[in-house]
Amino acid sequence: MTEAVTLSRAAAARLRALSQAEGKALMLRVAVDGGGCSGFQYAFDLVEAGEPDDVRVEYAGQAALIDPVSLPLLAGSEIDFIDELIGAQFRVRNPQAKSSCGCGVSFSL
Repeated sequence: MTEAVTLSRAAAARLRALSQAEGKALMLRVAVDGGGCSGFQYAFDLVEAGEPDDVRVEYAGQAALIDPVSLPLLAGSEIDFIDELIGAQFRVRNPQAKSSCGCGVSFSL
């Protein structure tokens, strides 16, 4: 069985704020694509509806969606939101990643 992917409190709070600002319910689509400086890269998108085969991860009424191809590469990960001096962004804390680039978007297994 694949370890669950989780959505952090900070990510849920950011999704709630984005949904309120847009006046509609938004979900975060998280995918893993080939490429980036380390082999794989995370892709984030805000969507109003998911695909039939998406896996839905929820926290406090907010949701992230993951496609079935990306799910094994994200097993055990936490989807978080970081707000630092250098910028604010969604970030994946992936225990499977052997290395990642400085921006935190690209990783290798």
